[in-house]
This record gives sequence, structure tokens and C-alpha cells, in this order.
Amino acid sequence: MSDDDDTRAVSRPTGKRSTRRARSGSSDHETGSVATIERDDAGSRKTSKPSGKKKAGGTGNPLKRLVKFLKEVVQELRKVIWPNRKQMVTYTTVVLVFVIFTVAFIALLDLAFIKGVNWLFG
Repeated sequence: MSDDDDTRAVSRPTGKRSTRRARSGSSDHETGSVATIERDDAGSRKTSKPSGKKKAGGTGNPLKRLVKFLKEVVQELRKVIWPNRKQMVTYTTVVLVFVIFTVAFIALLDLAFIKGVNWLFG
């Protein structure tokens, strides 16, 4: 990627399919509901010998790579559709109730095993 890719504007998703469909001008019926990736047959498979160039994955200035990584993290976080307060309260309540039931179930199993071992070995 070039430096221009880092500075381009990132559109934030709304989470609503109808809005996205209207904006793109197509529906699932017209384009199909399966996501596909268009590839160039000549570019997708490399049959030539690798050139003398090194891959950029592990080389370069670590500070520049860190800054680029952090910029990409911020871009991805902007794409996230965050839950609203009502959803967070609901999700938190569900998790807490599930944890309480799980703790109670495991405590009862532990108590049953303790009673069983005490009865068996006296």
C-alpha cells in the first residue's frame, strides 16, 4: 500500500442494509447474496521465480510500522457499529445472569461431589 491509502477518507457503516442498498443502487436480488472476489488469473498465481526484493512484512523502520499499525487500528475502530446504552444494559444483564447461574450450578456440583466422596470414603 502507498501512503495515499493511509490518508483517504473512510466511510462509516450505518448498519442498515436498506441504506447501503439504496446508496449502491443494487439489491441482493440483482447482484446475488454471495460475496465474491474478482481476481486476475495472471496475477493470482505466481509461476515466475521470486525476485531479489525482500518482503516488507518484517523489514523497515519499526517506528513507521508502529505508526501505520496504529492508524489502521483507528480506521478499523471507526468502522465498528457500537451498541447504544439500552443494548449495553441488555447484554450486560444477560451475561451477569448467565454467570450467576453457571456459578450456582458449579457450586451445587462441587457440593454434590464433596457429599459423595464423604459418603464413599467416610
